[in-house]
Amino acid sequence: MTVLKNIAKDRILQITVIITVVSLFFAKPRFADINFHTLWSVAAMLTIIQIYAYLHVLDVLAYKLTSIADNTRKLNTLFSLLAVISGMFLGNDITALTLIPLYLNIAKRYKLPQILPVTLIGMGANIGAAFTPWGNPHNIFLVSRFDVSPLKFFEWSVPYLVVSMLIMGLVFLFIPKEEIPVQKAEPIKISWRPTLITTAVFIFFFFGVFRTIDIIWPMLASIALALAINPRIMLKIDYALLLTFTGFFIFISDIQQIPVIVNLIHGTVYSEISTYFASIISSQVMSNVPSTILVGKFTTYAQALFLGSNIGGFGSAIGSMANMLVLKTFNQHGSVSKKKFFIQWTIMQFAGLIILTAVGLLLLIFRI
Repeated sequence: MTVLKNIAKDRILQITVIITVVSLFFAKPRFADINFHTLWSVAAMLTIIQIYAYLHVLDVLAYKLTSIADNTRKLNTLFSLLAVISGMFLGNDITALTLIPLYLNIAKRYKLPQILPVTLIGMGANIGAAFTPWGNPHNIFLVSRFDVSPLKFFEWSVPYLVVSMLIMGLVFLFIPKEEIPVQKAEPIKISWRPTLITTAVFIFFFFGVFRTIDIIWPMLASIALALAINPRIMLKIDYALLLTFTGFFIFISDIQQIPVIVNLIHGTVYSEISTYFASIISSQVMSNVPSTILVGKFTTYAQALFLGSNIGGFGSAIGSMANMLVLKTFNQHGSVSKKKFFIQWTIMQFAGLIILTAVGLLLLIFRI
């Protein structure tokens, strides 16, 4: 029942269902327009992420790193960097859900700042998730839709990561170095055998994403592994996201058959720069996953869409699912004013959006 409740209350899915149902009155969806490679890839990714979460890999890393932090700057830096690295492999959602409560527990214990560190953890998760095809679900769609090679993808993501990390590094310099008691590492043990097997499946999944092998096999392998470790892992998967992808494929299949809408959308993605800004702006009002699917069906500018969709994850609360999870997690675990947090978080998010929009534009113009 919990799975069904989570699916039913997902806001983005609710909107997707409404617009998809409306679109069915205007056209009949075509089976060929449903990108099953993307769906199977996302299913495999979500399963592998939940296996890692069940094995507490990120928790162990967090406790190990924070046990060496003796001041607030180092603590914030370590959490933010771990968020970046975790986002690369576990995605920004799991990263936010895991690291923010861990940090807030420490912050409440020693009366440390909460707003900036939590915001940086969320931003770090978004930055890291952009680096890999599986970090963000819409990156998987991009790889599948435009048949992007691993080399080409990382040609896009490495410069973005480097510049973003330099900007974060500058922010760290302004965090005060106030001494704090060194954190005691929690005695959490990693089950190495299932962790290594999961990593092997993850590598298998990598080849599936880039079509070296049929993605159906990594998906089945990940599901089989989850069932073998603990069948309840399958209850944790974000099925609403899978349904959102499916719904948007149907919706876009319908609107592709309506000339007026096709011409209207083509008018907003007629060039690389227009595609870039269309992706960023649309992400602010409909989240970057559905935005990428929508824009991606009407443009050929893959790099512009990659940068726009990942940068578009900053800014508004619905820019990315991770943003909403940051707010939700803070509301559950934070001890400062929720209104104050939201205001300051929003200011920092849009500041990040503006800065990174300029960065992305330069990367496009100069082909860095």
